[in-house]
Amino acid sequence: MQTGENEQALRKIIDFTRLLSIAILLIHFYLCCYQTFQRLQLTHTIVDHVLLPLAKMAIFKTLLIAKLSALLLLVVSLVGSKGKRDEKIRLKTVATYCATGLLIYFFSNYLLHLGWLYITATSFGYLLFMTGGGMLFRMLKLKFGSDIFNKENETFPQEERLLENEYSINLPAKYQLKGKERDSWINIINPFRGTLVGGSPGAGKSYFVIRHIITQHIRKGFSMLIYDFKYDDLSRIAYNALREHGSRSFYVINFENIMHRSNPLEPETMTDITDAMEAARTIMLGLNREWIKKQGDFFVESPINFVTALIWFLKKYEGGRHCTLPHVIELSLVDYKDLFAVLTSEPEIEVLINPFISAWKNEAYEQLEGQIASAKISLARLSSPQLYYVLSGNDFSLDINNPNNPKVVCLANNPQKSQVYGAVLSLYVNRINKLVNRKQQQKCSLIFDEFPTIYFNGIDNLIATARSNKVAVTLAVQDYSQLKKDYGREQAEVIMNIVGNIICGQVTGDTAKQLSERFGKINQQKESVSINSSDTSISRSTQLDYAIPASKIAGLSSGEFVGMVADDPTNPIDLKTFHCRIQNDHEAIGLEEASYEAIPTVRSISIFEAQSNYQKIKADIRELIQTFVE
Repeated sequence: MQTGENEQALRKIIDFTRLLSIAILLIHFYLCCYQTFQRLQLTHTIVDHVLLPLAKMAIFKTLLIAKLSALLLLVVSLVGSKGKRDEKIRLKTVATYCATGLLIYFFSNYLLHLGWLYITATSFGYLLFMTGGGMLFRMLKLKFGSDIFNKENETFPQEERLLENEYSINLPAKYQLKGKERDSWINIINPFRGTLVGGSPGAGKSYFVIRHIITQHIRKGFSMLIYDFKYDDLSRIAYNALREHGSRSFYVINFENIMHRSNPLEPETMTDITDAMEAARTIMLGLNREWIKKQGDFFVESPINFVTALIWFLKKYEGGRHCTLPHVIELSLVDYKDLFAVLTSEPEIEVLINPFISAWKNEAYEQLEGQIASAKISLARLSSPQLYYVLSGNDFSLDINNPNNPKVVCLANNPQKSQVYGAVLSLYVNRINKLVNRKQQQKCSLIFDEFPTIYFNGIDNLIATARSNKVAVTLAVQDYSQLKKDYGREQAEVIMNIVGNIICGQVTGDTAKQLSERFGKINQQKESVSINSSDTSISRSTQLDYAIPASKIAGLSSGEFVGMVADDPTNPIDLKTFHCRIQNDHEAIGLEEASYEAIPTVRSISIFEAQSNYQKIKADIRELIQTFVE
């Protein structure tokens, strides 16, 4: 017990032990160098009477035993001594003092015949060793001094098993645990709960994660929709993976290098007017991204209702012969008098066009222009021969997960024209979403690279309901703030929180903070040092702290990811959180990409053919109007 009396008694024992060591050394000097003392007249009868009989003791029979005895008692006194600990004392200094002292202490035996020189050398060696020993037991080694960023404390066990099933995505990785590197696996065994892949540009989203999702899902027989923002980065991977694991058709929607044609407003796929309304909302909000945050406003909903009326009229007219987006655009440009005469012929859209007709009849032309002109101006941006050609054809249907004809469809965008192309591609995504989320269809994977560049109305509903229909959704974003800018705060929060699987590279700000809180806390050991003038004390404690702090997420290297996976009842996973470096075989991937074949050209369209189709669509609308006028 550390009471005052016990500490005082211990100090006395230590002092006595050290005094005994010194006494043995002094007696040894007197007995071994007696002639030297006698010559210098430093002897005395009483001293001789007391000390000379001690020469018969075993401890003083030889030089080695006497020296070892004194040294042993010195070591005992040093072990029990207390002193102010100092972190500045280095082991190298201690070793130098002790080794030098021992060498001088024992090799001084060769100076025994020189008397006082032997005594001086032995004493000097003894003092050097005592100094080094005292420093050794006062040395303070602080563990955290070598781990200034607390990396070792923030490591935790991760899943090292390979858990694979017919739907899973498995990524090999390595992680650190208490200073040792270990192998692990990122097992997304239930991709139908949604996967969010995050990371700033260069973090490795496509190279380390998305390419493996594409290849593994194609190998496992998934039909697939890929939104390829930087065509043909992902499309080329999908095409060559499909060459090895075929049985699915491959289609590309590309507005610059035209390959396949498809009508997103295919009349057979629109069963009621709500489908037309969803399509109109998607195309208008895709063209005017700032409207996303203003949904419900009069001058936002009016253009949407107007476009809905146009789509549904063309769907009902002659069995939907002219139900395409180019025809909708051309119909919107017709004079109000003829346009309203045409639209009033369809009873189902009367409620939609009534406000416009009332404004026209009451000569409220400014209001009418405000309602319709914004729709016409927005749609006019899509008026180009290439777009008209792709959107008016029908090379394939959009039910990509039809078991009788499964497909892999790539939607190609161009970063330089993403605002216009993104709006049209959003319409494709919206229509495909309606068709894939059905019962008894083939398993399907929807992959969206740079997801905020398109408008996907109802993405949260798709993730929430498509799990039972075997639809896996993968969203790639750069940052939460980017998602918030394009979709609004509420929708961005829903998207971030509804996904079950998160794989995130280097991000900063609110995104890093949210992820850090999501990953939770672990038990970490803490050390604190208190130094005063007389003593140094160390206290150790454990406390819960963030397993992966926001600062660590902000400093991740390329290929290094943090995240959390979801499990299911048949495959429970205890260690869901991970912080690891995904292992890509760079050499094998390089050889694989070198052997890739280019996506073959499906058709070669001349400017004349595109212009002819463009003029034909305009003629179709003129003919339609003329029919009603007559």
